[in-house]
Amino acid sequence: MSSGSTTFEHPAGFVAFVGAGPGDEGLLTLRGADLLSRADAVVLDQEAYGPLLRHCREGVEVVDAAEEGAPAKAVAAAKAGRGVVRLCGGDPMFFSSITDEVAACAAAEVEFEIVPGVPPATAVLAYAGIPAAVSVPEFRVVDATMVGDWAAHAAGAGTLVIYNGISEAVAIGKALIAAGRPDSTPVAISSAGTTTEQYTVVTSLGRIGPDLKHAGMTEPALIVVGEAVGMRDRLSWFETKPLFGWRVLVPRTKEQSAGLVEQLRSYGAVPEEVPTISVEPPRTPQQMDRAIKGLVTGRYEWVAFTSANAVKAVREKFEEYGLDARAFAGLKVAAVGEATARALVEFGVKPDLTPTGEQSSEGLVDEWPPYDSMLDPINRVLLPRADIATETLVAGLTELGWECDDVTAYRTVRAAPPPAPIREAIKGGGFDAVLFTSSSTVRNLVGIAGKPHNVTVIAAIGPQTAKTAEEFGLRVDVMADTASASALASGLAEYGAKLRQAALAAGEVPRRPSQTRRGARRRPK
Repeated sequence: MSSGSTTFEHPAGFVAFVGAGPGDEGLLTLRGADLLSRADAVVLDQEAYGPLLRHCREGVEVVDAAEEGAPAKAVAAAKAGRGVVRLCGGDPMFFSSITDEVAACAAAEVEFEIVPGVPPATAVLAYAGIPAAVSVPEFRVVDATMVGDWAAHAAGAGTLVIYNGISEAVAIGKALIAAGRPDSTPVAISSAGTTTEQYTVVTSLGRIGPDLKHAGMTEPALIVVGEAVGMRDRLSWFETKPLFGWRVLVPRTKEQSAGLVEQLRSYGAVPEEVPTISVEPPRTPQQMDRAIKGLVTGRYEWVAFTSANAVKAVREKFEEYGLDARAFAGLKVAAVGEATARALVEFGVKPDLTPTGEQSSEGLVDEWPPYDSMLDPINRVLLPRADIATETLVAGLTELGWECDDVTAYRTVRAAPPPAPIREAIKGGGFDAVLFTSSSTVRNLVGIAGKPHNVTVIAAIGPQTAKTAEEFGLRVDVMADTASASALASGLAEYGAKLRQAALAAGEVPRRPSQTRRGARRRPK
């Protein structure tokens, strides 16, 4: 039997015990992700590690680890020649309970591999800004449920990390003091480590009781005892992110929100996508068919794109007709902003005109050249747009002497209302911020879910979107410097950083906007 195999290509099947890490899905190892991508079946705690299933191929069998007989199912699947991944919290060989499952594989003569994971003992400390073993004589990790006498762990000046001790934290503190540790020894207690729910209380052995009294901490949590805790003020980086723990509503289609969601996560936010519109083809294809034919036969001097969805609609029509980006040869192409320009470049088309100032229809008109019969052989512009597009661009180009073919390239349809808990969070102040990326997202969100609570930070992508929000009685707190989703997320992060700095300057504990509403639970100072 081999425990070092690196592939599922074995006639007797295979079980890989993969360490899922301490909570942050980004801490999964490359080996773990690779095995997940090729697994036929995955056994896991779905509530804790469900997001990691995104690494799996379509059709993978998912077995909840809490399900009766789950270990036996893993062995049976492997005996049938299937590749099985058993996801384990942290590191499978570090205070793990899967030893019996590994032994069952060995007894059944099933090949297995154990893939180490990032253990909480190091990761949670790093995310809390506490150096595990820097300038200290020792670093000791213990499981509180396996310790009968704390005297052996009280000696020395090193760092002591305690698993599974939150319910007995006060008693552990007293025991360590009784065994000789000074009551002033720094202590940090961190729950939900490495996730955006991470919360750390810094105290001392003598004050664990009063400082934890209202913290509401539960497992998983780590207790860290030692002078290294004192470095947290200088080294904390995770919990000090500008939007740490902010629940941010992203009312966009999933296609549009992927990059924005990742950017928000990089600021420490917890983004939630709530579709407010769906993008659908025009009711009849004739108008777009004529536009594509005119584009190919030289009817237009310019084509102006006002959204990435418009680029997508034209690209799909091109593919339908067997065309590619070469059909734009000889045409001038305009894009309303950076996101639209990126979509064009991905299509193979470099726009000739993108506003350098305000990225909107108004900004595009401001920089559009007037029609000159001596320079421009054709005076017609193709505008493939949404069915609900404003007339600003058409009016502006007409005033400049151009004739516009305003063509419906796609329709925007209001989405179904989100689930009741989401609607209640929107109206009750459960969200810290809402990002509005167009006027339609404002109208549709209010239409399907109601107005956001007045404590919720409202961020708008541009003046027109802000105006629409204000028409609905919303206070706009953030407006992007440029009309792009990236700039909008950056603007919100800057706003969050200023709120945090103001609270610290006033000697207060920084709180999220949702924590300022009446009845919200507050963290203790």
